[in-house]
Amino acid sequence: MVQDATNRRVFAAWAATLATVSLILSSAVFPVILTGAEKETAAGDKAKGEKAKAATVKSAAASTSKGSKRKSRVEKAESSLGEAVGAADEAIKLSETVYSTGYEGPARELIESINKEVRQGWIDNGVRPSEPADDTEWVRRVHLDIVGHIPDLEAVQKFIADKDKAKRAKLIDRLLDDDTGYVRNFTTIWTNLLIGRSTPRDVSRSALQKFLREGFGKNRGWNEIVTDLLTAEGDNDQNGAANFLLSHLNEGAVPATAISARLFLGMQVQCTQCHNHPFNDWKQNAFWEFNSFFKQARRQEVRKYNEKTGRMDIDHLELGRMDFGGPVYFERRNGVMEVAYPRFNGVDVAPEADTNRRQELAKIITTGSRTQVADAMVNRMWGHFFGYGFTKPVDDMGVVPPSHPALLELVSTAFVESKYDLKQLIRWICNSEAYNLTSRFNAKNAKSKQDNPAAGEMPLFSHLYLKSLSAEQLYDSLIVATNAHKSKSGSWEQAEQTRQKWMQQFVKTFGTDENDEATSFEGTIPQALMMMNGELIQNALSDAKGTLLYDVLSGKASPAEKVKELYLATLSRAPSTREIQTANRILRTASSPLEAFQDLYWALLNSNEFIINH
Repeated sequence: MVQDATNRRVFAAWAATLATVSLILSSAVFPVILTGAEKETAAGDKAKGEKAKAATVKSAAASTSKGSKRKSRVEKAESSLGEAVGAADEAIKLSETVYSTGYEGPARELIESINKEVRQGWIDNGVRPSEPADDTEWVRRVHLDIVGHIPDLEAVQKFIADKDKAKRAKLIDRLLDDDTGYVRNFTTIWTNLLIGRSTPRDVSRSALQKFLREGFGKNRGWNEIVTDLLTAEGDNDQNGAANFLLSHLNEGAVPATAISARLFLGMQVQCTQCHNHPFNDWKQNAFWEFNSFFKQARRQEVRKYNEKTGRMDIDHLELGRMDFGGPVYFERRNGVMEVAYPRFNGVDVAPEADTNRRQELAKIITTGSRTQVADAMVNRMWGHFFGYGFTKPVDDMGVVPPSHPALLELVSTAFVESKYDLKQLIRWICNSEAYNLTSRFNAKNAKSKQDNPAAGEMPLFSHLYLKSLSAEQLYDSLIVATNAHKSKSGSWEQAEQTRQKWMQQFVKTFGTDENDEATSFEGTIPQALMMMNGELIQNALSDAKGTLLYDVLSGKASPAEKVKELYLATLSRAPSTREIQTANRILRTASSPLEAFQDLYWALLNSNEFIINH
C-alpha cells in the first residue's frame, strides 16, 4: 500500500492534517517548541537556527581574530552571572514542597543538596520552575536518556497504571540494570565520541565496543576506563581500548592531545598548538607539554600473507611504546623554537625514556578529591540528561564559568567519593527535582524569565530543554515501534552490525557524520524521504503477525482504544480529544480499517514529536 503513488498522496494529505493537529498538541504537550529559538528548531527554520546558534555557541577560537568572539561569549556569560545579583530584587517564593521520585536510598541527602542548589538558582534569578512532568512525558524521556530508545507500549501502560509513589525511582534502577539498554546506549555514545561514527581505517570498532560494553556492564569506575584508554598497549583486536589512541596518533599525536583534553578534561585546547589561548590558562607550551605524554605511543601495522590475493595484507594494528626520552620541540609564532617536557597541572614527570609517560599522566589526572576528569564527566552527563550542561559546550570548561559552580563541585566531589560510579551519577541526576519537571515553560514567568539557553541565556534547569533524538536513538526507537526488539534473534554483534549498516546510510544522508555537540535536529528533504519511505517505516506499517500494528488491530479494543494504543506506542501519551476526532474522520473515509490505522501510524512515526525528546 505504501509504495502506491495514490496512497502516498493520501499519506501526504494526512501528514498535512497531522501538521495542523500538531500545532494544537504542541501547545498542550510541549509549548516550549513554540517559543523563541526553540520554535525555530522545531519548525526547521535553518536560517533562524543558525542565527540563534551564532548568538550562543561562539565556537572555540582557532586564531586571534576568533578570540574576540570568544571574549564576547565570556563577557556575556559573566554578565548573566552578574545579573543574578540584580534579580534578587525580584525574589520569588517557591513552594516548600520539593518534588520527589520516592527515592529512599543512601544518596537521599546528596539529591536533596542538588535540589537545594538548583532551587537557589531559580530564586536568585526570579524564575518560577515548571510543574512536574506527567508520567507519560517522563517515562518516554527517561527511557530515551538511559536506554536510548522509546518505551514500548506495554512498558508505558504498566508505568501509567502503577500507583507506587516510588515508581520513578524504581524505574530508574531497573533501566540502569538493563544490559541490553543502558550498556548498549552508553557504549554507542562513547564509541562515537572516541572514534566517530565512521570508523578510521584498520581500527577495530567492534573491539572498542567490547571494551566499553564490559566496562559499563561491570560498572567499572570512570577513572579506570579513562586510564585504560590512555595507557592501552598491544593488539587492537585483543585490547579494544588501544583503538582510541590508534585512531588519533597521526600528525605527531596532535589529534590525540586535543581529543584527550576535550573528552577527559573538558578542555578545548586545539588552538593552543599554535598560540597562547587568550581566555584560559592553557598556553602554547602547556599544549606541547601535554602532547609530550603521547610521544612514546607508536602505531604499528602487523601484516599477514593472504593466500587469496598473494599479498601481505594488514592483519591488525598494535599500539606499542617507543623508547622516547627528552623534550618535544615546538615553534612560536615569531619563529623561535622552544622545548616542552611532560608536565600537567604543575606536576613534572621524569623525561627519561624508561618513564611510562601515559601511565604517569593517567595517575595525575585521576588523583585527588576533585579532579578535572570528574568535573568533565559530571558536566557531560548533566548535559546528556538536561540538554545543556553547566557550560556550553560541555567540553569547553576552561573559558566560560559554569552556571552552577557550587552544584558542579558538590556532584563532582561526590562522584570521586563514589569511586567514579557512573550508575550512581545517573541515579543522582534522574532522581533530582529538576529532571522530573515538564518541558513546558511556566506561563507565570515573564518573557525575559523563560529560561531559554537556546537564546543565549544561562541555563537554570527550571524546565527540561528539548533534545533531538540522535540517529541511533531514532533507529532503536523505530525497532521498538515494529516490536522487533522482542524477537531476541541474533547476538549483540549481529544486531550492532545491522544497525551500523543502516546508520552509515542514515548519517550520510542526514549530513551529520560529525562528533560535534548538537542541540537541534535540522530536517532536510532527504531525511524526510528516508523517514517516510525507509525500510524501518515499512516494517512498522506491516500487519504481519508479531508486529505492533498486528497486535493492536487483532485486539478486541474499540477503534478509539486502538488509536490510543498507537499514540502510547509512539509518543508515549494518549491522544487529545481533537486528535481522536481527526482519527475518527480518517477511519470513516479510509477504504479499510487497516489502511486507516497504517496511515495514522505512519503519520505519528513521521511527526516532529516522535523525533524530539522532551
